[in-house]
Amino acid sequence: MKRICAWLLAIFLYMNTSFAQTYAPNWQSLDQRPVPAWFTDAKFGIFIHWGVYSVPSWGPTAKDGAGIYERYAEWYWYRVTDTSAGGKKVHDMFKKYHDKAYGPQFKYQDFVKDFTCNMFDADEWANIIRSSGAKYVVLTSKHHDGFTLWPSKQSWNWNAQDVGPHRDLAGELSNAVKAAGLHMGFYYSLYEWNNPIYKTDLNAYVDGHMIPQMKDLVTRYHPDILFTDGEWEHTSAEWKSEQFLSWLYNESPVKDNVAVNDRWGSETRSKHGGYFTTEYDLEGDENLKNKVITHPWEECRGIGESFGYNRNEDLADYQTSGQLIDVLIEKVSKGGNLLLDIGPTADGRIPVIMQERLKDMGDWLKVNGEAIYGTTQWANAPAKKDSTVFFTVKGKDLYVLCTKYLSSPLTINNIGKPASIGVLGIDDKIRYSFKNNSVIIQPPVINAGNTTCKYAWVFKIEGAL
Repeated sequence: MKRICAWLLAIFLYMNTSFAQTYAPNWQSLDQRPVPAWFTDAKFGIFIHWGVYSVPSWGPTAKDGAGIYERYAEWYWYRVTDTSAGGKKVHDMFKKYHDKAYGPQFKYQDFVKDFTCNMFDADEWANIIRSSGAKYVVLTSKHHDGFTLWPSKQSWNWNAQDVGPHRDLAGELSNAVKAAGLHMGFYYSLYEWNNPIYKTDLNAYVDGHMIPQMKDLVTRYHPDILFTDGEWEHTSAEWKSEQFLSWLYNESPVKDNVAVNDRWGSETRSKHGGYFTTEYDLEGDENLKNKVITHPWEECRGIGESFGYNRNEDLADYQTSGQLIDVLIEKVSKGGNLLLDIGPTADGRIPVIMQERLKDMGDWLKVNGEAIYGTTQWANAPAKKDSTVFFTVKGKDLYVLCTKYLSSPLTINNIGKPASIGVLGIDDKIRYSFKNNSVIIQPPVINAGNTTCKYAWVFKIEGAL
C-alpha cells in the first residue's frame, strides 16, 4: 500500500511540474499570468513613503498654487535642482524654501545624517496598520533619489545600513508586517534622477544595477507585491522588464504569490504587467475613468496631497476619515483596491493625524468589512454620476453602501427576492417590500444608541442574486 501511495505521489508531482505554466519574456505570454487572488480579495493596503526626503519634508500645497504632482515632498531633490522651463515655477518655490531653511550650499545628500529613524519601531507600525483594517503594506524600498532602505550593494554608501540610521529598515518592517499576518510588498523606482551610470549608459545601468538590485530585494525579503515606478523615460524593452518578469514568474522564490503592477515601461500602464494603477484619480485616467473595469486595479493616494511627509500641509490638505472611507467604498465598488499612503517622519514616527485616520477606518471596517473584503463589483449596478450609493457582491448577497445616510426609501432593481435585509452593525428590523424584481427599502432611524458607525452605512441584502 505504501508503494502505491508513493507511486501516486510521484505521478502527481511529475504532472504538476510538467504542466506548470511557464511565462516567456514577452507581453503576450506574461499578460496571461493572473493577478493572485489574495490581492483582489484584500481591497485595502497601506503605502509608505519614507526616506531621505523625510528630513526636509517640504513641498508647496494647493494654497501656493501648485498642481497635484507638484506637491509631492518626496520629489524634493529633483525640484530643488530642476531648472527646466516646464518646472521653473515649482523649482523656484522649492529653491526659495531650501535656501532660506538650509542655505544654497547645502546638498541633498547632507540630509542623510538627520534621517535617524531613532524612534522607528517596526512592531508598532505593523500594529497601527493592522488596526486600520488594511491587508497589505507597500514600502518604498528605493525612490527616485536612489537611496535604499536595505543594505543594497548596488547602492553602496547610499543606503540605510551604510549611512543615516545604520539599520535594515526594509527587513525590520517586512518581518514585523508578516508577523502581524499581513502581506508585505515593496515599491521600487526603476530610474534614478542623478545616478551617473543611468544618465550615461542605460544598458549598463539596467544590467549592472537595476535588475540585480530588484532580484536582491526579491530573494532577500520574499515580497508579496512589487510595485515599480519611474518607468516613463524608457520603453519596457529598454528596461528589459519582460526578461525580469519572466524570471520573477518562473524562477523567483515568490513566483506563485507575488502581485505586480503595470509600471514597467513608457507604454505599459493600463496595458501590460499585473494590476493596473491610478494615482489621485489621474494616472491611467484615459483608460480607466468612467468605464467598467474588469481587470484588477488599484488606486494609490495619500491621506494628504503628498506621498512623503509634508510639514507644509495643514488640516485643509488632509482628507477626513469620512472622506477616506468614501474613497475606499467607491474604488472597491468598481472592482478596485485602495492603496492609502502614509508619510512617516525622519525619526520614524507615523504622524498622529495619520494614525487617527487609520484607526477610524479600522473601526469602520470592523463593522462593515464583509461588504469590502473578498467582494466584486455588481454588474447590474445603476450608472450614476457622483452617487452616494454604491454596491458590492459576495456570493448571492448584495451590499448597498451609502456614504450619506438615506432620508427616504431606496429602490433597487434587477434583483431576486431577498431572504432578508439588514444594516451591518444595527440590530433593528428593516422594513422592505419586493415586487417585479425590485426591492424598496425603508431606512431605519439611526441614533447614537443603535449604531457604532458615523461615516457610511451598509445594507446587506441576502440571497437576492
